Amino acid sequence: MADLGLRKDRARGRDSKRATEQQRARGKLTVDERLELLFDPGTFTEIEPLRTHRATGFGMEHRRPAGDGVVTGWGKVEGRTVFVYAHDFRVFGGSLGEAHAQKIHKLMDLAASTGAPLVSLSDGAGARIQEGVAALAGYGGIFQRNVRASGVIPQISVVLGPCAGGATYSPALTDFTFMVKDISQMYITGPGVVEAVTGEKISHDGLGGADVHGRVSGAAGFVYDSEADCLEEVRYLLSLLPSNNRELPPGLPTADPADRRCEALLDLVPVDLSRSYDMRDVIREIVDVGDFFEVHSTWATNVICALARIDGQVVGIVANQPASMAGALDIHASEKAARFVQFCDAFSTPLVTLVDVPGFLPGKDQEHGGIIRHGAKLLYAYCNATVPRVQVILRKAYGGAYIVMDSRSVGADLSFAWPTNEIAVMGAEGAAGVVFRKEIAAAADPEATRARLIEEYRQELMHSYYAAERGLVDDVIDPADTRAVLAGALGMLRTKNAKTPYRKHGNLPM
Repeated sequence: MADLGLRKDRARGRDSKRATEQQRARGKLTVDERLELLFDPGTFTEIEPLRTHRATGFGMEHRRPAGDGVVTGWGKVEGRTVFVYAHDFRVFGGSLGEAHAQKIHKLMDLAASTGAPLVSLSDGAGARIQEGVAALAGYGGIFQRNVRASGVIPQISVVLGPCAGGATYSPALTDFTFMVKDISQMYITGPGVVEAVTGEKISHDGLGGADVHGRVSGAAGFVYDSEADCLEEVRYLLSLLPSNNRELPPGLPTADPADRRCEALLDLVPVDLSRSYDMRDVIREIVDVGDFFEVHSTWATNVICALARIDGQVVGIVANQPASMAGALDIHASEKAARFVQFCDAFSTPLVTLVDVPGFLPGKDQEHGGIIRHGAKLLYAYCNATVPRVQVILRKAYGGAYIVMDSRSVGADLSFAWPTNEIAVMGAEGAAGVVFRKEIAAAADPEATRARLIEEYRQELMHSYYAAERGLVDDVIDPADTRAVLAGALGMLRTKNAKTPYRKHGNLPM
């Protein structure tokens, strides 16, 4: 027992005091401090803390620290079981070797078989060079398990240090990725290789820092200023997610009445279709106590994706953002929304789609960049979704973008519209220019004729009740009743059970 205690104490020491001081000098927490922030107090159980590597050569046989640079185990977050593996940068720089990988493989298998979320705290220098191909094979095993667990349990990657080379593909395969400014980096090839190959000099943060992936690449869904803030928000996200795909997201009682009228919406959204507003203000009005959790808040900002609760039940919200690019859909917005819709569908989270879209963003860059292919991803995701789906059209909904934003024609269970809605192939000005081109050109006063014909077209084909009269909108509602209507619709749809044809899998546009 004395020997066991000594070994356990040595393992809990997590390498030397000097290594801990170096970790703090980098502005980073230790692995144990991170686990304390993530889990409910006193609930973490570690497995394989005494495991060591078996590599020889390059001096490896003389250094076999317990745990081999990764801490694996499980604990409770808000009372529910969550599995975690956390790299310890103080041991071999958190690099992955054969034993290190096998610990992770075992943990991932446990998470999948018990149906509990998996969180990775990444702070490692990539594959352990001294172990060669065995380390690369270890990454392959992680990637395979990421894919097999996809849509089965929630997977969250938290990058709290370097994440380079093949290691970056695990965060790319998981559902959500968190990063922290100044300490997190992700890139396939580091600054040294970039400079050697291209001659371009760039810093670690400039190449793959948190802001880069939060704003430019979209590889990070969440970016925070500190590890404490980051891990607190990981806990909050977990509180909104089911443990696995066989459960519903956890509901909570709320003091916010389901039938609360949202009078502020009458002033928040301008009747003039050309005037902008912030769709986040609309979301705050209709969700419980104004609280929602936005994904990719700084990337592809022309569409909003968020998790929230309505009448205590978790919903996924997809909304056009008129305050950014007038809310038009482009390549990045389509990808962002498509992946979010797929996640919600995989984990039984109802979808609410708030529509105010002028169309797809026009231009050569978009067409050459594959807007057809990328827009099809969002269309596919909605058409494939079997969860409850409710659409609300606030103002304009034009062309293919109207169809793609979960219209009735692609399977929305219910569609509601405000009296300010305008659903059409295109705006009245453009439509009149096409339909009445010859008549306008031949008129004595083309501008006056054009204005008259635009108004006639709008009154005939674009009035607020045109879609409702044809059964493409279930009802035109008072904007102030939006929350109550959504709460009632989602309550009715909670027992929805959609049947799908047998297939191995669909062929998603890539």
